[in-house]
Amino acid sequence: MPEGHTIHALAARLNRTLGGERLAVSSPQGRFAADAALLDGRPLDQATARGKHLFIDFEDLILHVHLGLIGSFHVKHAVQYDSPGTPARLRLEGRSHVAELRGPMICALVDEEDRQSVLAKLGPDPLHRPDQDTGALRSWDRIARSRKAIADLLLDQSVVAGVGNVYRCEVLFRHRIDPFTPGKELGRVLWERVWNDLVILLPLGMAFSQILTMQDQVDAAAEMVADGSSLSITEALTGERLGDHFERRFHTYKRTGQPCDRCGRIVREQLIGGRTLYWCPGCQRRRRR
Repeated sequence: MPEGHTIHALAARLNRTLGGERLAVSSPQGRFAADAALLDGRPLDQATARGKHLFIDFEDLILHVHLGLIGSFHVKHAVQYDSPGTPARLRLEGRSHVAELRGPMICALVDEEDRQSVLAKLGPDPLHRPDQDTGALRSWDRIARSRKAIADLLLDQSVVAGVGNVYRCEVLFRHRIDPFTPGKELGRVLWERVWNDLVILLPLGMAFSQILTMQDQVDAAAEMVADGSSLSITEALTGERLGDHFERRFHTYKRTGQPCDRCGRIVREQLIGGRTLYWCPGCQRRRRR
C-alpha cells in the first residue's frame, strides 16, 4: 500500500501539471462514467493529501481517492503517454498532461461533510504542515493510553496518518525501540523523537519517491533538497514507478535472516497489525521510562 509520502507527492504533481485547467474527464473502464461526466470540463482547483487519502476539488465537487493495496495514479506528459493495457477507472486530460487512476480502493464524489468525516478519523500527518508542531502531542495522547504494541499503533491511521509498514519497521529500528513495547510503556520523550524523525523522513520520500532511512542517504537527500538540486528529480517523477536516484537499502525491512547492519544479530519477522514486521532482537530491546 502506498505510504503517505506517495499521496502527498501525487497531490503536488496534480497541482503542478493540471492545476487550474479545465479537464477532459472520462472513465475508460466505465465504472466511474456517470460521475466522470459530472467532472468533465470543470477546472481542477486543488489536490490535497492527508495520510493515505487524496482529495481533488473541482469547483463545488470533491473527488475522494484512496489507492488501497493495488491502486496507482500516474501523471505523465501527454506526448509521452503510453496508456497501459488495463483501462483506467478515471482519466484526467489537460493541455499538456494526462493522469490515469487504476485499481483504487476508493474513487468517489463526496461533499464537504464527507471529507471532514474522513479527516476527523485520522491522526496527525507528519507531512501536513499544521500538524508538524502539534502532532507529537496529539498522537501521544492515544499512544500513552494504549496497551497495544507500538508497532501496531504506528499502522493505526487514527494515531499517525500516512505511516505504512516500511516506515514503521525502519523508524523503530532507527530509535532502537522494541516493536512489541506497549504504547503506555514507551515514554513521551522517545515518542517525540520518533515523530520528529518522521517529520524529516517523509518529505525526503516525497521528493525522491523513495523511502530513505539509511543515515548516509538521508543526509545526502536533505542536502539536495536544501540546495534545490532535488527539484529536477521530483518534477520528472510520474508516480509510475519508484524513484531510483538512491540505491534501495534498508536496515530491517525485508531483511529476514540477514545480519543486522548495526550489531550483527539476525533480523526477524513477525505478523503484527496485519503486516509483516521486521526487527533486530539485538538492537531493539525493551526500554523503561
